[in-house]
This record gives sequence, C-alpha cells and structure tokens, in this order.
Amino acid sequence: MIWNLPNLLTLSRIGLIPVFVSLVYLPEPWGLLLPALFFGLAALTDWADGYFARRRGMLTSFGKLLDPVADKLLVISALVLLVSQGRAPLAFVLIIIAREITIMALREYTSGLGIGGVPVSRTAKWKTGFQMAAILMLLLQNGLLDIPLQLPGAICLFIATLLTVYTGYRYVVGAWPHIQQRNQEAGMT
Repeated sequence: MIWNLPNLLTLSRIGLIPVFVSLVYLPEPWGLLLPALFFGLAALTDWADGYFARRRGMLTSFGKLLDPVADKLLVISALVLLVSQGRAPLAFVLIIIAREITIMALREYTSGLGIGGVPVSRTAKWKTGFQMAAILMLLLQNGLLDIPLQLPGAICLFIATLLTVYTGYRYVVGAWPHIQQRNQEAGMT
C-alpha cells in the first residue's frame, strides 16, 4: 500500500522544505528559531518513517525510492541556504552534495543489477547525524538562549564532510566489483 504512515511522513518531509526555507527570511529571533524547528521536525520524520516502516513491516517500493530523495532534498536545500547566508563553507557543501547525488545514483544503478543496492553503513548514519546537528546549529546560530552555536555547527559540518568522503569512497569500493562483473557479463570490458 503506497499511502501508509511511513510514506506519508516522507511526503510531509518534502512538504516541510518550502516552509522551512521561507521561515529563514523572518527577522531574528524568529528567523533563527522557526527554521531550525521546522528543519528538526522534518529530520524527525526521517527517523519516524524508517522506524514505522521497519517495525511494522510497512516497507514499500515507493517508500524505498522516495525516502532517500526526500532526505537529499531536505539536506541540500538547507546546505545551499546556509551557504547563501554565509553560514557554511561552499567547499564542504559542494563535497556533500556531490557525494549525495553520486551515491544515490550508485544505489539506483546497483539495485538495477539485482544485487539489492548499496546498504547504508553505520558510518553513513553517523554522517547523517553530524549533518543534521550541523545544520540545526548553523540555522540557530545564537538564537537559542544566546548560546553561540556557529563554531560547534562548523565543527560538526567539517566532521560530516570527512565522513561524507569516507562513506562515499566505501560505497564505491563496495559496489565496484559488482559493476565490473556486470560489465564483463555484458561484454563491456
């Protein structure tokens, strides 16, 4: 069934993106607090849809396709917004975006090979955690009880970028033998 709770949560994450982006343009402190709140809510739907899909056996092909797309849309929109406001370094964001698009394409390609796609590693989950924490802190800056969050956010983004490079490399290395085997079988060596 396509219209189950996990898929509706995933669709709501996509729907929250324009709300989150538009709230950034409110004057402070609301322009710091509300976007962070909506981004956090959207990130929470990522956890919730996965939890319900796995725990209640509600996995669908539609959800498997849409969930990573929703994740990437949320993260990329937030990172681009942070760069445009001078809150995140462009180089880190370009590395993260390049990796996300490459790995999403790699997952799609390998699933088409019949090898079940590229599984999500524990390190990739840490990468996502650092990305989400970085984005939240960089959105808030000092909007939460005047706590300076720019530096911790920048550090989390740096760690997320390192993990991004590492996990991207591991995914490519893991998929490469399957890609080569498929090319050999197809006579494309």
